[in-house]
Amino acid sequence: MHIAEGAENLFEQLMEWRRHLHAHPELSFHEKETAKFVVQQLSTIPNIKIEENVGGYGVVATLTSGVGPTIALRADMDALPIEEENDLTYKSTKAGIMHACGHDAHTTMLLGAAKLLGGQFERGELTGTVKFIFQPAEEATDENGLSGAPYMIQDGVLDDVSSVIALHVCPWHPVGVVQMNQGFSMANVDVFHATIRGTGGHGGYPHLSTDPLWMLGAVLQTFYGTVSRRVSPLDVVAASIGKIEAGAVSNVIPSEVYIEGTLRSYTPEAREKLAEEVENVFKIVEAFSGEYEFELEKGEPALNNDMEVNRVIEQAIYELYPDMVIDWEPFGMGGEDFGYMTEQIPGAMFFLGCSLEDGEDRDLHTPIFNIDETCMPIGAAIFVKAVNLFLQEEEVHHPLKRNNIQRGA
Repeated sequence: MHIAEGAENLFEQLMEWRRHLHAHPELSFHEKETAKFVVQQLSTIPNIKIEENVGGYGVVATLTSGVGPTIALRADMDALPIEEENDLTYKSTKAGIMHACGHDAHTTMLLGAAKLLGGQFERGELTGTVKFIFQPAEEATDENGLSGAPYMIQDGVLDDVSSVIALHVCPWHPVGVVQMNQGFSMANVDVFHATIRGTGGHGGYPHLSTDPLWMLGAVLQTFYGTVSRRVSPLDVVAASIGKIEAGAVSNVIPSEVYIEGTLRSYTPEAREKLAEEVENVFKIVEAFSGEYEFELEKGEPALNNDMEVNRVIEQAIYELYPDMVIDWEPFGMGGEDFGYMTEQIPGAMFFLGCSLEDGEDRDLHTPIFNIDETCMPIGAAIFVKAVNLFLQEEEVHHPLKRNNIQRGA
């Protein structure tokens, strides 16, 4: 049976799985029931090996013929702390928690791919190994500043893997469009925490104090000029302040101001340059008799799409869906902890058009996010076809081993 046809035949099952997951979302590091559901579905596939509690509540399933290379497919499982506003029969049953980023669909499509590939392995059609990585905690970090991907990597999930592929639903494109990009495609994500310190004092006698709020004015003006004047315009970067805290009452000049913000970049070089220049901004307060502290919390690295892995995905798309539109464009300045995996081995993520054509702006991370579920057989089929192409090519000449190709934004 043709892979696309097999995936379409699974549509009712995919819809049932996705709606169950959507109705029962779980936050990062709390995906216990989601993982249990995934294991239940995987356990119906003949000859599949299932590992639980990998890197937290992660699930790793393996199909193998016993010989040949290994490719991995990855999906994330966690939801967001958002109150759902959709009027759906399968609306979230948990107050303040919602699958507003499509991870329910990602998990569903990977389950569908596992089911289809399970049939191929059972029939002896494939030689090699495929790993299905169901990852927890993509959306948040713990007290160590780590999300789910690095914990799974620490547990050895990629140790024997040649290449890894992931997908993400894309509400700015309709079904029938896939967005891809070569090289750096989503941002390095860093958070800075800074404190400006003065003496504080009486609001009626400002001349007797050193005022950190006065210093803040100079800091803000310089901060917002830093990206355009101190970092090369050829680099893809963004810097924003999201939190400022100071003072308690109207007649007291506070002794300190706390500032928190995010730094986004594409290349490692731009990441280091941006952090350095933002810290330099806070040195300005020393000219006003103030002091500062600056701390940088490094988050996930930029998603780096490998050229050869992308080639396999592109070939899979065109062989399955010759009329599919591929939009070659970076995915934006958002973060994606799949970047930890592409930092270790060749890998790539593609964005799958899923928008509902109902006139609503159902963007990621909004309370009305939703998808056109007809995208799910397409995503599952692309996963399956990519695995087929990868294993068939690797039998001959191993084209996907990491090389020294220069990658750029």
